[in-house]
Amino acid sequence: MSLPKLPQPEPGEVLLVCTCYEDGMALWGGLFDEIGGRREGDVLVVGRNGVRVRPIEDTGWDFLHGGNVPALAADDGPVPPIVVLADIPVVYGGDGPLLVDLAAIPGRGVRVPSARLGEILAALLGGALAFDHLVRNMDVCGMYQGDGGRPAFPAPTAPPHRSFPALPSTAAVLLVRTFFDDEEGWRTLLDELGGADEDGWGGADLDSDEIDVEHYPLTALVVDDRAFDGLLPGQVPAQVPPPKEHTALVVIADARTFAEPGRPLTVVDLHDTPGQTAVLPCRMVGSMACNLEISNMDFYEFVAVEDTQPWWDGS
Repeated sequence: MSLPKLPQPEPGEVLLVCTCYEDGMALWGGLFDEIGGRREGDVLVVGRNGVRVRPIEDTGWDFLHGGNVPALAADDGPVPPIVVLADIPVVYGGDGPLLVDLAAIPGRGVRVPSARLGEILAALLGGALAFDHLVRNMDVCGMYQGDGGRPAFPAPTAPPHRSFPALPSTAAVLLVRTFFDDEEGWRTLLDELGGADEDGWGGADLDSDEIDVEHYPLTALVVDDRAFDGLLPGQVPAQVPPPKEHTALVVIADARTFAEPGRPLTVVDLHDTPGQTAVLPCRMVGSMACNLEISNMDFYEFVAVEDTQPWWDGS
C-alpha cells in the first residue's frame, strides 16, 4: 500500500500531520486552540521560543500510524528529527499530540500535553531534551510526565545495533521470536499457546468448546526468523508495513520470556503510543488481544504500574 510522502520541512520547522478524516475533510478537534500560538501564513508559531509548526493534510494519511512515518520522509533532503501527528486519540479522545522519533529509534512515539507542545519541541530541537528522555518519563498511557503512573517495565531506550527487515504484512497479531538461545523453551511456549500449524499460525486449531474465556487463547502469525534476533520494542513499529488493515499487535518472545515464571511476553503498541510496551504472562496475551479487538479495553490498561500489583495477578 503506497502512502503519500511527507513534504520536506523548512529548516527549524516541524510538520504537524493530520491523520484523521471524515468525508475527505481533515479533523483537528480542539488541538489548535490547545496549542495556542499565532498564525504566520501556513505556519503556526508556538511557545515562548517561537517554534514553527506546519499543519499538513492529505486524505492518504487517514489512519496513518506513527511507525509508518519514517518511511514517508522526503527523499530530497535531510530527515527531520521529529514529526507530530494529530490522530484519532487527539480528535476524539482529547489526548495530546503524538511525537514520532525519526532520528534515534525511528517510529517510536510519545504523547505530550497540547499546551506544552511548543516548549517540548523547542527543547528537542535545541538539544536540551532527547527523545529517550521523553520515553523514560512517560506514564502508562504514553503521556510524557503524565499522571497515569510509571510503567513497571519501561520500554528500552538503547540505540539499535543494526537494522531489521520488514515484518510480515497481516491484519492479525504477530508473535515474533527475538531470542534464540533456548530452543526447548520456544517449543514449550508454542505448545502452551496451542501449537503452530504448517502455515505458521499459532493457536489457530484450538477447539472452541475447550476455550477458557477467562484466559482467551492467542491466535497469531508466528515469526521464527533469526533476522529478528535482538529486535527491541521501540524498533517494532517501523518494521510493520502499512497494509489496508493495520496489524493488530506485535507480541515479542524475548529473553525475559524464557527466564521468568509465567513465560511473560512483551506486547508492543502500534497505535496509541507506538513502541509502548505491556509485559504479561503468556496466558493473558490472548485475552488482551481479544479485548482490544472488540474495543472493550485500551492498551494502557494492560501496562503494569510500578510498585503496584497488576490486576491480572489474581486471575
